[in-house]
Amino acid sequence: MASTLPEPRPAARESAHPAGSERAGHVEAHGIDHIPESERHGRPRQLFAVWAAAGVTYLSLVVGGALVLMGLNLRQALAVIVVGNLCWLLTGFLAISGPASGTPSEVITRALYGVRGNRVNNAVTGWMISVCYFALNLAAAATAGFALVERVGIRATTGVQIAVVIVIAVLTLTISVYGHALILRLYLPITLVLTAVFIAVGIAVVRHTDFSYAPAAPLTGTRLWAVLLAGVTLIASGPLSYTTSADFARYLPRASSARAVLGWTALGAFLPGVLVSGLGAMAATTLDMSDPQTALESILPSWFSPLFLVALVLGTIAINALTAYSAGLALQAVGVRIRRSYSVLVDGAAAVALTLYALLVSNFLDTVSNILQLTVVLLGPSMSIYAADIVLRRNRYDGSALTDESRRSPFWYRGGVNWAGACALTGGVTASALSVNTLYTGPIAQALDGIDVALPVGLVVSPVLYVLLMRTPLGGPHHIERT
Repeated sequence: MASTLPEPRPAARESAHPAGSERAGHVEAHGIDHIPESERHGRPRQLFAVWAAAGVTYLSLVVGGALVLMGLNLRQALAVIVVGNLCWLLTGFLAISGPASGTPSEVITRALYGVRGNRVNNAVTGWMISVCYFALNLAAAATAGFALVERVGIRATTGVQIAVVIVIAVLTLTISVYGHALILRLYLPITLVLTAVFIAVGIAVVRHTDFSYAPAAPLTGTRLWAVLLAGVTLIASGPLSYTTSADFARYLPRASSARAVLGWTALGAFLPGVLVSGLGAMAATTLDMSDPQTALESILPSWFSPLFLVALVLGTIAINALTAYSAGLALQAVGVRIRRSYSVLVDGAAAVALTLYALLVSNFLDTVSNILQLTVVLLGPSMSIYAADIVLRRNRYDGSALTDESRRSPFWYRGGVNWAGACALTGGVTASALSVNTLYTGPIAQALDGIDVALPVGLVVSPVLYVLLMRTPLGGPHHIERT
């Protein structure tokens, strides 16, 4: 396959910040601008700790336990966990575009949707989804925080709960504001601490696991397939939410191995995703995992429970710091003229408001399930189009050209929109929405006796449409042609 795209040229605009300016004790100066080669550093293996620290979350325990509550036996639940977490390979694949372009995902997607079209894309799949996930994870961390303050003798009144949410949010946003260098510095020790704690938790869970567990009324036939696919969707919603993995790889030198970037990103997220969700599923064979925190505390030594609660909070802070970081970049990419550090604070304020609603007004587990499953309708197509573009362009991205928002930009397309990308995303989301069975049942799901196939439909339809449309005039003057 040949491409009409020009070979990437050296950066035309050097950053105003000198090489080596990115330090852990300083607020990151770069936002959505291009990172010149002189400021690139590090090795792909550093990405492992970044994603591993973010993978140990309370939400993973909740989702793992939910699979058994949905009616699966242990083997089925563990199989679903493995299959769903394989979607981290897609997250790793998107990360390779970071070193190639020296820009974050929020800018690279201008190649997919055009300069103006990408602003809409970032407003929805970037900023809005990131803030929702920030709120969900913050709510999960807060429940552990409430138990922690109760342990020290403070009654978790509404006022105390609000204070706990704000404290956790402040700690999270501090990491996000300082940015990339601090994330790299902190996440290896965080990974080691969380690993030690969860090894101890894992030993306790294994001792109490009923490995022969089967529900009183085993699922069969169509109902079994419906729950299996719903479970995969629930698990896959986590990796599919990270269409922004290039954000954390863009500081790597351009010559970094794409295979290493993909591998370390995917492995770092896959391992804790499987292990922590697996612990939730195993615990559910003998414990009531509708309240995972209380259930797990009942099998842990009393002296260890506070450490477990701290680990839950710490792991969620780690993942939310990444989420807030990307949400800040998304707000800039929408077109809001604001420094990255300030945009992160705006995102945090919105997420805190949503968190308080989730905790104080709605049912938390229902909120988690509904949001995670419905976001797949949008995020599956979005991620697969991004992956298709990387393949079509052979991961050749001109970072300087991508940062050009003028009408002269090669990514202006027609009226600032790449209609091939816009139509492919619309088509994929529509097909996925017709296949969903969560808050409502789409006609395709109805025809399949309630089986929700939104995830595979979205992952297949969107990239196929994108590849076909990019070979037509819809792809604009910068489209990719057949050989």
